[in-house]
Amino acid sequence: MSCYLIRVENGHKVARSITSEEEYKLIRGSYEQKANLRLAREGNDGAKRRLVQFNYSGHYPQGVVKGMKLPSRAFGFDLDDKQDFEKAAKLMLQEPEKYGLLMLERSARQGGHAVCKREMGKTILENQVRIAKMLECEMDTSAHDINRVYFTTSADAEDLLYLSPELFKDSYEEAAVAAEGKVLEEREKYGQEELPPGAHKVNKHYKPWLENVEEKALNSQKNLENQENQKSLENQENLENQNQSQKNLGNQKNSQKGQASQNRQNPSKNQAQPASASSSSSSSSSSNDYLGIPYSEIISKWWQMYNDGHEPVRSNRNTLTFELAVNLRHICGFDRSLMAQIIPCYDGFPEQEKMACINSALNEKITQMPKRLKDVLAALRQEKLKQGASNATADAESEALVNALDEANAKDEMFYFNALPKMPQGVRDSINAVGPPLAMPVITAICPAIGMLATGVKVSVHGKMNSLNLISYIAGDFASGKGSIDPVIDAWTSEIKDMDKMYQQKEDEWRAKKRAAKNKKEQPEEPKLPVRCLTLNNTVANLAERLANTEGKHAFSFTPEADTVAQKWKSAMSDFSVMLRQAYDGTSYEREARSAEAVNVHIDRLLWNVVMCGTPDALYRVVNNYTDGFQSRITVARTPDNTFTPLTDNLYVLTDRQRDRIIQVAHLLPLMEGDVVLPKLEAKGREWLEQIRLETMKNDDKVKARQRFRICPTTMRMMTCIMLCKVAETLIQKHGFQGAEKLLKQNPGLWKDLIIKMQTPTMLAVFNVLADYQLDNALYFFRSRIEDAFSSRDYCGQMPYDRTHRGKNDSIFERLDTTFSFEQAQQQSISVKGANTTLEAVKQMLKNWKRQGLIVVLPDMRYQKLSSTV
Repeated sequence: MSCYLIRVENGHKVARSITSEEEYKLIRGSYEQKANLRLAREGNDGAKRRLVQFNYSGHYPQGVVKGMKLPSRAFGFDLDDKQDFEKAAKLMLQEPEKYGLLMLERSARQGGHAVCKREMGKTILENQVRIAKMLECEMDTSAHDINRVYFTTSADAEDLLYLSPELFKDSYEEAAVAAEGKVLEEREKYGQEELPPGAHKVNKHYKPWLENVEEKALNSQKNLENQENQKSLENQENLENQNQSQKNLGNQKNSQKGQASQNRQNPSKNQAQPASASSSSSSSSSSNDYLGIPYSEIISKWWQMYNDGHEPVRSNRNTLTFELAVNLRHICGFDRSLMAQIIPCYDGFPEQEKMACINSALNEKITQMPKRLKDVLAALRQEKLKQGASNATADAESEALVNALDEANAKDEMFYFNALPKMPQGVRDSINAVGPPLAMPVITAICPAIGMLATGVKVSVHGKMNSLNLISYIAGDFASGKGSIDPVIDAWTSEIKDMDKMYQQKEDEWRAKKRAAKNKKEQPEEPKLPVRCLTLNNTVANLAERLANTEGKHAFSFTPEADTVAQKWKSAMSDFSVMLRQAYDGTSYEREARSAEAVNVHIDRLLWNVVMCGTPDALYRVVNNYTDGFQSRITVARTPDNTFTPLTDNLYVLTDRQRDRIIQVAHLLPLMEGDVVLPKLEAKGREWLEQIRLETMKNDDKVKARQRFRICPTTMRMMTCIMLCKVAETLIQKHGFQGAEKLLKQNPGLWKDLIIKMQTPTMLAVFNVLADYQLDNALYFFRSRIEDAFSSRDYCGQMPYDRTHRGKNDSIFERLDTTFSFEQAQQQSISVKGANTTLEAVKQMLKNWKRQGLIVVLPDMRYQKLSSTV
């Protein structure tokens, strides 16, 4: 929640966060505090002003009070009247959860103060009125300022009546606090608060519960008047209806014969319709559309883009309906009845079978909106823009729809961020420095830096000790915000870079001496200095030499432009790939040179963490081989699409406080060294692996199934990095920064005991978020390329087509006509391979035939065998 000690220093109010119950009671129970309280209760106003002041309703990340408008998750309530306070205290102490009570105290004079949880999205005044109504007590409508302070009494039981430890739990995300502060300010400024009329007046003795009673009395009187008026109107209408019914009786008899003959000609019009259809017709259109786009239109566009414009038929309706439902659930609110209503029964599909497909889809793991559905919505968005441009009347409607789609897409981009719990110090500050949309990319970027700093730490992964070796790539279009990650990486590596500057200065001195002694017999000996932050704008030989001189510690490379790698290593990209693969595995690296001047490199364990930022186009220049394992060793993050995002006034920047907090954690990480076994993390990794295995078996998704193997150990390494930061945060909060450093030096094994305790359910929930995010991005960028690479004739792992052994695909090929459709190929596959044949297997078979030159695709999206093979 929030508790700040407010003091005046150099004429300015400053705030210090109180983070423990012990510290809070210690401040309240001091001798000076008790002396001033005694004088204040005797009527000494000066002594009252000297009492300790606390603020509960504000949030002060920088410690500055003046001008701050950031709300906390609590609010204060002042009860001046002694009788009101005694009555309210009795009620609150009986049911503290009902009122969200956090602290209750007697004040210096007659009344008391209460601190309660604030309803999010509501202003302090709205919450104060709510509590006053519940307690039926007076309140001061002018005491709702965020920066309001409360003069505190003692820590004795007769003064401090109730105190919840929850008051000191700080779980703020700076971006979210700033956003809510702006909303609350606008609610107050533009009169959007939900308040009774009297609350808008400056009234120290306002009684909102009485105003409610008066309103109810007035409303009941109005209701009685309305009921009398309604009765007189009903009597008048009854008389008119009687006259009208007599006139209509003769007309009805004359029309019955004509209506009966018309019914015989059109019997379908009189059939009873299902309840769902009738209810949907009477309900609002929102149940049949998504942001104004009819679901039928979305489904039609889906088949147009992903099934050559054909609806499912008997042979593929189960698989295709399941795929459609898995995607549509994201825009149907995961509503089973709505999905049953909008998804048709294709080709005589029984309702029961269709519902089985929908149920299976709803049972699938919830992820971010799938890319294919996003592409469908993007295509419809483009069409609406064109319609708006061509039709002036539809322009406003199209613009509103486009804005709604953009907003829905922006919310979906926050899927993984919203799934994250409160992150530890350093990680949390890194996220706050770049903002929620870039939370996952910045975590992906800083974990290799954390692994480099904790170079002596090894974690057990599937029974084998792994160093925290990580390689990541942050992919995003230009101007997508990747540059805001640079200062964050710089903060994490600042101490290492300072050391490197000293080493580089010594190297510069050696070079100067070597130039001066160019023609002398005695040459100065070249120093072997452990520079650890290495530029990627380097040659293979120089980089290998640098890596050999790190004294068994991790090296680290960061480039804000991945094209540096693509250009510098263009002729040696395979060397770069091999070095990084060996760095990920932590295996030995050998490099021998014939020249006497060249350096031979012998590294027992190559430890090198690399972070690259660049466009998706540059990603494919860096990762250009999809069968050698390089791709699966890289963690890829994706920046959100900000193409149509408006430029906000408050851009995210790394503040001095955030930088200092990051540097504190970065300083403690090198002090943690040794091997650790984390059984709960291991169990979580195995659970995730098994879950993905079962999912991929259902769909016969070999690409996704193979991606999981390296994603699991990568995520376990990233989780270890995050938990090490949690260990550092715990020590800093408990002992201070210098105390934490002293403890880690005196007790080198302390961190192991602490990190095992960090395997809480909340922390382990981060594993699924990170692993799912990596898997989604790997498939987003590489799925089609991996499939093409493994099905290519150039792939040596695949048997050449001219073979003596004949498989089932050859039988299917012979059964098909010279020209055939996708459905015919699927039907023949089912007849040869059985009913378990999946849609993906048929697509892969056709893709293989096309690669092997057996078939071509015709303009009408059918397939034709080549004449040489017929």
